[in-house]
Amino acid sequence: MTVLPSRVGESPGLRASHADRDRVVDVLSGAAGAGRLTAEELDERVGAALTARTLGELAVLTADLPVVPGEGPVAEVKDVVRIQQEGASTRRGDGWVVPRRLEIRSAWGEVTLDLTRAVIAHDTLHIDLDMRAGMLKLVTRPGVVVDTDSLVARYAEVKVPRAVGTGTPVVLRVRVTGEISWGQVVVRSPRRRFGRKA
Repeated sequence: MTVLPSRVGESPGLRASHADRDRVVDVLSGAAGAGRLTAEELDERVGAALTARTLGELAVLTADLPVVPGEGPVAEVKDVVRIQQEGASTRRGDGWVVPRRLEIRSAWGEVTLDLTRAVIAHDTLHIDLDMRAGMLKLVTRPGVVVDTDSLVARYAEVKVPRAVGTGTPVVLRVRVTGEISWGQVVVRSPRRRFGRKA
């Protein structure tokens, strides 16, 4: 059984914090990466973790997962990460550790930040964007809020879905600032894969 290290011995009826929920999501992501959970199981459990109210509700989600030393998200948490590219594509996917600040300098390229199974180490992410003739794509999950109000778009399109209250606690606020010219910023949910069970 996987036990959250900082809460060992505490009553399962205690209210869970954002940090407790984040730790469970990290454990689940690591288990999926090791092949112990299918994509469907991961989606279902992450959704339950993000809405859990007590430690007991969280414990149920990891009760059938073994504790394996060295397994799971152990990547270094950085405050600032820089992406600089020209005529290239960059993707951050499963298990990447979200920094506090991300500086993107890109021309004629695409940057995809998939937050669905990322390790969220901070409650905010500030993206400082300087992009020409390219695309920034943010793939979100419940509990992630994206703000592009301070982004300057010159001959560019910014597509952010209208915020709808789901009752899910906010685990990450993403603030995009800077400038994009002749390009696109797209914020979307993960696409469903029809006909695929795992």
